[in-house]
This record gives sequence, C-alpha cells and structure tokens, in this order.
Amino acid sequence: MKHIVLLFTLLTATFSHTQNTGSVAGKITDKEFNNEPLAFANVLIKGTTTGTTSDFDGLYAFENLEAGSYTLVFSFVGYKTQEISVDIVAGKKTELNVIMAASAASLDEVIITTTTKRESETALLLEQKKAVEIKQSIGFEELSRKGVSHAAGAIAKISGVSKQEGSSNVYVRGLGDRYLNTTMNGLSLPSNDVSKKNIDLDLFSSDVIENVSISKAYSSKFYSDFAAGNVDISSKVYKGSGFFDFGIGSEINTNAIGKDFVRSEGTGHFGFYNRYAHNPFAVILSHGFDPVDAGMPINTSVNSAFGKSFNFENGSKLSFYATGSFENDYQYRKGSSIDYTNVEKKAFEQSEEFEYGTTTTAMASIIYKIDTSNTLKFNSLFVNSSSDKIGYFGIDGKGRNRDAIANTDEGFYQQNIQFNENLIYVNQLLGTHKFDKIELDWGFGHNYVAAHEPDRKRLNFENYQYALDNDPNTQPIFYSNVDFDNQRYFQNIEDEELNGRLNLAHKPSENIKINVGYNARTKERRFDNIRYGYDIIDNSGIENVNNLNSFFTLDNLNLNDNQGTYEIKVIKPYPNLSNTNRPGLSENTYKGKLDIYAGYLNAEINLNEKWLIIPGVRVESFKQYIEYDVINLGVNGNDNIEASDVLYLPSLSAKYAITEDQNLRFSASQTISLPEFKEVAPFVYESVSQRIGGNPDLLGQKAGDSYTNVKDVSYSTILNVDLKYEWFVTTSELISLGAFYKQIKDPINQVVAFDATGTQRFFRTGEKAQIYGIEAEIRKNIITNGDDKAELSMGLNATYMYTEQDLYQDIVGSNFNVSFVNDKEALQGASPLIINADINYSPTSFEHYKPNATLSFSYFSDRIDALGSGHLGNVIEKGIPTLDFILKNKIGKTFEINVAAKNLLNPSIKYIRETTQGAIVVTSPNGKDVSNYKKGMNIGLQLKYKF
Repeated sequence: MKHIVLLFTLLTATFSHTQNTGSVAGKITDKEFNNEPLAFANVLIKGTTTGTTSDFDGLYAFENLEAGSYTLVFSFVGYKTQEISVDIVAGKKTELNVIMAASAASLDEVIITTTTKRESETALLLEQKKAVEIKQSIGFEELSRKGVSHAAGAIAKISGVSKQEGSSNVYVRGLGDRYLNTTMNGLSLPSNDVSKKNIDLDLFSSDVIENVSISKAYSSKFYSDFAAGNVDISSKVYKGSGFFDFGIGSEINTNAIGKDFVRSEGTGHFGFYNRYAHNPFAVILSHGFDPVDAGMPINTSVNSAFGKSFNFENGSKLSFYATGSFENDYQYRKGSSIDYTNVEKKAFEQSEEFEYGTTTTAMASIIYKIDTSNTLKFNSLFVNSSSDKIGYFGIDGKGRNRDAIANTDEGFYQQNIQFNENLIYVNQLLGTHKFDKIELDWGFGHNYVAAHEPDRKRLNFENYQYALDNDPNTQPIFYSNVDFDNQRYFQNIEDEELNGRLNLAHKPSENIKINVGYNARTKERRFDNIRYGYDIIDNSGIENVNNLNSFFTLDNLNLNDNQGTYEIKVIKPYPNLSNTNRPGLSENTYKGKLDIYAGYLNAEINLNEKWLIIPGVRVESFKQYIEYDVINLGVNGNDNIEASDVLYLPSLSAKYAITEDQNLRFSASQTISLPEFKEVAPFVYESVSQRIGGNPDLLGQKAGDSYTNVKDVSYSTILNVDLKYEWFVTTSELISLGAFYKQIKDPINQVVAFDATGTQRFFRTGEKAQIYGIEAEIRKNIITNGDDKAELSMGLNATYMYTEQDLYQDIVGSNFNVSFVNDKEALQGASPLIINADINYSPTSFEHYKPNATLSFSYFSDRIDALGSGHLGNVIEKGIPTLDFILKNKIGKTFEINVAAKNLLNPSIKYIRETTQGAIVVTSPNGKDVSNYKKGMNIGLQLKYKF
C-alpha cells in the first residue's frame, strides 16, 4: 500500500509540475541573406547558464520552463545582439521568431561571420545533411586548412575524385572531362583549352571561392550532358561593414632551385604576350628563336581583397567585394620522351623541360539587397593563365629517330619552345525574389575565352653528340627531311557563350515544393592555326644549337638562288603569291556551334517526417554543328556535320531519415553525353612525341558513306543509380557509405591507332560500358576541448570501382578505321582505387596564438590513359601518392604566418605502354612532354595581414 501511495504522489507531482511549466520556441532568420535561416546562433536565458544554439533550419527551443517572465539573449558573431522579454505561460508553448541583422562589428568579427555561415566545414556538412540531392562540398575554411590554393585541388579532396598529374583533367568516379560539367553560381563556365570540355580548375584561386561542390547524382535542373557530376564554384560574397587584407608568399621547388631557367622571347614576367595584333609572318621575320633568361626560380604570390557595405534608410543595402592575385610557378622536369606504338619512332631517354607558369586573377562582385525579399548580384571574373615551356630532348646525344638521315641510332636532338596564354572573361547577373509562397531565382551569363599558342618554335637536329665532344671539327646539323621539320607555329581559339537559368519555386503547403525551370545556352568556338617551315639550304653544320639567332637572320634568308642559308615555307599561300618567303593563310580551321534549350519540372514531396521524394523530368532540345577545313584529310578535309534531337529525361531522388542524424538516399536518372568539339573536328595536334585528333563519326553517319560498327547516333545514353547511407555523428563528424552503378550506351574512348603515325583519336568503341562502385567516408574528432571543438581530427574517404566495356572487333568509318583484339576492357580513365585522407591538429589553449597543422594524403591507382588498337597494348597512367603538410599560424587578430611543404613523397610521374616485350615508358597527350619524371617538393612561406 505504501508503494501505491508513493507512486500516486510522484505522478501527481509530475503532473502538477507539467501544468506549471511552459516552453518557448521559434526561428532565427538572417536579414543579410533575405531572411534565410541562421544556423549556429546563440540563445541564452539572461541571468542563467541555460542556453542553446539554432539548428541548420534556424530553429531553437527551451522546454519545461517555470511560468514567469524571462529575457532571451540572441547573439551571433558580427550581428547585433538582441535582448527580448518573453512571458512563459504554464501549459502553453510561446512562439518567438527573431530576425538578426549585421552590426558595425570589428573586421575580425565580420570575417568570422562569413566563414561560419558560408565557408565552414560544419555549415557545409549540415548543408549536406539537409540537401535534397547527393552532394558534397568543400569550403574556404577547409581549403585553407589543407593548404589548397585552387579549385582543382579542392575537389580532389572529395571522395571518388582524382586529378590527372600534368594536366587539368579531373576524374569523378572514373569518368573524365567528357562526362563532367563545370558551373559558377549555377551558370556554365567556358573551357580555356582547345582540347578540353571543362575549364582548368587550377585557374580558380581560393581567393575567389566561397565553396566548391560536386553533385554526383543527377537532378533535372542540370543540363542533360551529365554522367560523372556537376562541379559548381560559389564565388565569394561580402556583406560586412568593411575590410582590407594583403598577403605575400614565396616558395621553392627542390627540382627547380639552382637551375638556369629560360623562357620564350617576347613573353613577360606576368604571363602576357603583346604581339597578337601582328601578322605571324611579321613576327617570325622580326623576332628570333633563342629563349631568354627567366630569372631566379623562386615562386612568388601576391594577393589582396577588400569589401565594403552601405546601408540605406529604406532598409536596402549595397555590398562590394573585390580580390586580385598573382602567382608564378617554376617547374623543372627531367625524364624521357618516347614515341612508341607498334615500333619505336622516336626515343629521347634523357630529356629536360623548363616550365614557367603564371596565373593572374581579378574578381569583383556587387550585391544590392533591395529589401528582405529581393536581391541582385553582379559578378565579374578575369583570369589570365600562361605556361612557358622550354624543352630539350636527347640531351645526352643518344636520341634516336627511325627516320633520321645521318644516323638512326644516336645523335637526334629536339628543341621545343612553347608559350600558351588563356584569357578568360566571365560576367554574371543573378537575382532572387521572394513572394509569399513563391521564390524566383534567375541568372544570366556571358563567357569569352581567348586561348593562344603564339609562335611555338620546334627544331630538330642530327649528330648532336658532336656538340658534346669538345671537337671544333665536328658539329650538329639540322634534321631537314621536309620543310616543316623545323617550324614556327601559331594557334588561336575563341569561345563565346551566352547562358541563362530560371527557377520558379512554389510551396503550396509545408510538405510540397514544386520547381519549374528553364535553361539555355548558345556556344560558339572558332579555331585556326598556321605553320611556317624552314627549308635549310646550307646544312653544313651548326656551331651552337643554343644560338640559333645567328643562323636565322634576315641577311641569311635566301631571297635569290643560293644566296642564303634558309627559306621560309607556308602550306597555304595567298592567291597569286609564292609559298616561299611570303605570308600565308590559315592551315587548319574549324567552327563549332552548340545550342541547348530546356525546361524542367520537379517536386520536393515530404510524405512524412521520414520520407522525402523528388520526382523530376527534363525536356531538352540540342543542336550541334561543326564545319572544318583541315589538311590531313586531303579532299575530304573540307566538310561539316550536324546533329540534333529532343530528349525526355526522367529522374527520381529519395531521402529516408532513419533518425534525426542518419539518412538513406537513393537516386536514379537517365542522362546523355555529347561529344566535344575537339573530339569531332579531325584536326591533328602534334606535340613533341604524340599526335591527337578528332573524328566526325561521333556525330553519326553521313549519307553516301559505308560503315562498319558506326551507329547513326550523336550522343551516349547513360543510366545512373546511386544509394548512400549517411550518419552525422556530431555537427563535425560523419560516417557515410555509398554504392553506385552507371551504364553508358555507345561510349567514347580515346584510342591509339595501330599504324605508322600512332595518332590518337576518339571512337564509339562498343555497345555499352558499365561501372560498379562503392564509396566510404569518415570524419572523426579524436581530441576535443571543453566546448566540444575538435583539437585533433581526421578524415578518410575511399572509392573502389570495377569497370567493364565491350569492344567491337572492327570499326570502319568515313575517314578512320580501328580494330580490337580483345572483346572486353576496363573503361578509359577509371582508377579502381582512390583514397584521400588527412589529420588535423588545432589546439585552442593559447590566447593570442592559433596554430593549425594538417597532413593530407591522396592516391589513385593505375588507370587506362588510352586504349590500344589492333595488337597494341593500352597506355597506362601509373598511380600516384601525394603527401602535403600545412602549418598555419594566426598571431593576434591581424597577422598570419603560414608554412607549406607539398609533394613530400615526390613520386615518379609515368605513362607506360603495355607490350609483349614488357612495359615501355611513353608520353601522353594528356600529360607533359616528358615521362618518368619527378615534380620535386614545394616548400613555401606565406605572410598575411588584415587591416
């Protein structure tokens, strides 16, 4: 009986207590970001130690408060602190919503605010948790911690992503440039390279990046040309009261330091070339061959940024942000350069290459917040990227060339002096507008790229061993089998694109959101090149191969029979003009046009608290056209081809919330892959030891031609399926496991021809390719402080893939043929294993000193670089491990001193060809002009000051 009385008493007390308590809850929104939810705001009951923080949706709550009056203190770094009184009524829930606005805070507070909201690892992890699609992001905070200075390095830290060494190629789940899309603020970006679809992400310094995300699963808002993923760069914005910072850095490369660096004549220290207005023929008459001194090989970087905001009485706000940076990079490579297909054609086992690169970046953004519901943003980006390479091949006097005249076994020597400059202009106008249950989001962009290869100089010599024997009676001679064995080459590409996007979101209820959108882009590419060859008349010997200016003088130009030592030849002379010692017309040209217009519809449907499904459909019309005039196809070299279609592409995504912190995601979609201009245009580009060209058959058949295993299709059809489990253990810890499958019908592969030239081209090589893969990621805090902030943490992600494609036995096209011995092969570009890992130590026990040390590692295993045809083996890119160490030191509130040591393992960069005699080291069009080389370690120091 006593127990029953006790139980009754307890129940009565509990019920009585419940009746005497109430609660308060609400939503905190951000006035500076159109009243979007403000995560991580602090809410404290004044006079107590009781507090909480808002979640990712801006929600907070206090339960079981005694009835009475309280004062709640709302604070967020860089925002005005608000104290609001609230009465708690017993048995009732009080709703208190708060709008936070920026304060006239100090510079440091404003900067921290921006980092916390838009760039921090915690915020991006929560964004991933709440996202309706499978997406991963990396923000400025993590980029800075890991010493990543460019967007390419950023996404290479995401699971399933790797970057090809020596090129701008990025692979996502084994799929490369052809299967990727790159956008900035949701608008398409141009390519800076004639041979690439996507822009080089190395061009985007961390100064212009707020965060970089990869959407690996398709959504109907993306263009249909999607297989591996969509990389989106969110440009930096600023909304504080004002700041200015400045930084300088210096770095040495252990390979480059101490070398006598040279660069092309006519180029500047900052990577600009100022002779584009001059006719190429005038350039070669006025300017010589020999490289010039490039200065001390010490890398330098300078960067600066500022921001300012103006508040108006009507509540509107105008914000400015601008940043500019310059950096250069000295690289020295020593290795081999071998051209081997079915036989060895050229072999330089001892070669060296000096490369001086620059990147100049400037970006400005203006944000005008009209009111809490309407915002306009203008973003303008300029990038100048240059690469100046001086290559010497056969430096030991033992170079071989099967077509040599004097000696096929030794003494062949080659110089390649090459400058490339890419000028990129991106302008965007963006807007968001909110009306009750409708939100309008739109953007319009204009892109322009001018990519130049001006005055590439390539010279070939024989008997170079005589230049090394110290015998004045023996000298090297020019290799001059045809007029263009010694040449100067000019190439230009211009890309111009208009693009736009529009999304209208309507939320008829709390559980349903409907998106209706439109995308459009029209893109045009123009390409031309011209070569001038040198017919050597007097080939009695070259006294010094490093002083060619003394040979190629105007006085030595043969204007009368046998009165000079050389003549200048052109392939396409002007009408009624000679092809000797006269200017000429473009040797190869092509023009490409791509028009895409699309509409889409999707719905975000919350069936209950657990289930979210997003069905969608996209209707897209495309038209692709290429016309070309190239010399390598003879009478078939002047032609055009066109393809068009209307596509209906379904997609479905679903998210099941197992618990508040665990999600299970599923996605399925159908997409396509369009061939790129460079894959279609049959122009052949010749590097030192490689040739690569396009194939018009990728756009389908032409009437009147006969084909074998060439379908009349202009795109690959792709089935995408993804399944992913996520556990957000804490706000900064994650465990995830995913599986994915892709089927590609009519896939395109890069193939090495089984012939004397070994030219690499693109073919639809079989009926289908399949990719099976699993991904896993863990982020773990090992040691935390009293505020549960990580002091020692680690991250690890890994991807394993199995790929298989079937191959036709024979392919007979309109111009090009190829055959395969095997009927199955792995997919080109797919590494079976990709690993990224890092460990970070950031102690918080110091009052005025904040160190942050990170050791990061990445690895991708061997992958096929190009398929071998006939009895040729594949070209394999060997796997590469990378280890970097970054130490950042913030001293006080305004000063930083940072140290970096990169590429600590210094592995060999190598391509091999599989042969019956074993592996043979070769070069690749996707890499540098030498193979089997080491990059060297980069050791640098950076100073930053914030005013």
